[in-house]
Amino acid sequence: MKSGGSAWSGRRFGRSAGFAWAGLRQTYTSQPNFRIEVWCAVLAVGAAMWLRVSVAPIVLCCALVLALELVNTAVEAVVDLVSPQWHALARTAKDAMAGAVLVAAVGSLGVAAAVLLPALWARLT
Repeated sequence: MKSGGSAWSGRRFGRSAGFAWAGLRQTYTSQPNFRIEVWCAVLAVGAAMWLRVSVAPIVLCCALVLALELVNTAVEAVVDLVSPQWHALARTAKDAMAGAVLVAAVGSLGVAAAVLLPALWARLT
C-alpha cells in the first residue's frame, strides 16, 4: 500500500458507485427487458410482503435475474464493439448469455411459485 493511502477511500467508493449507477441508468433506459424485469421484481417483492412470506428468496432471485441482464447487456456491447459484422462466434456468445438470463428467469418463476402460490391460496380460501 502506498504511504498515506488507504485501502478504502470514500472518494474512490463514491466514484465507483457513480459508475455503477450510470450503468444501471443506461441499461434501464436502453433495454426494455431490463425495465420489465425491474418492475416484475417490484411486484414479486411487494407480493411477498403482502402475503407475509419470506422475502429473501424472492429478492435473491430478482437480484440474480437483474444482474445477469446487466451482464448480458455488457456482453452484447463488447461483442458488437469487437465484431461489428456478423460472426458465428459473436452470435454464440450473445445467445449463450441470453440463455443464462432465461434460465435464471425460469428458475425465479419456480421459486416464486413455490413461495408465493401456497400463501396466496391460503389467503384466498
